[in-house]
Amino acid sequence: MSENPSPESHDRAESAVGCLLAVVGVAVAGAFALPRAAYSIDGGFEAHARDWGVILVDLPLILFAGLVVPPLTWAAAVRRFRPWTAALVCLAVAGLALWGLATWWHPRQGPDPGYGPGI
Repeated sequence: MSENPSPESHDRAESAVGCLLAVVGVAVAGAFALPRAAYSIDGGFEAHARDWGVILVDLPLILFAGLVVPPLTWAAAVRRFRPWTAALVCLAVAGLALWGLATWWHPRQGPDPGYGPGI
């Protein structure tokens, strides 16, 4: 066996890292978004505040972005930079994506203002 890996094994390693990033990305996106959307999914008292837009649109788009953005960033960055630098680029893009999501996305977190304690 030679000490230098073949180009095929190098490509397989890059592909494996991309798949791993997809799994980690969707797990991190889910761990970030699901607790924030829990009230919209549960709906509070008698499911009064259930928000189907969060359930059917927002969460699937967030999970899809978590699945797609990290491997695409890895694929683009690994062509231009060394693998460790590409990993740092992926980490920076994921951090910026989560920061942007936290800044932009505010699902309902508590009961409506009109609902207070009873008499």
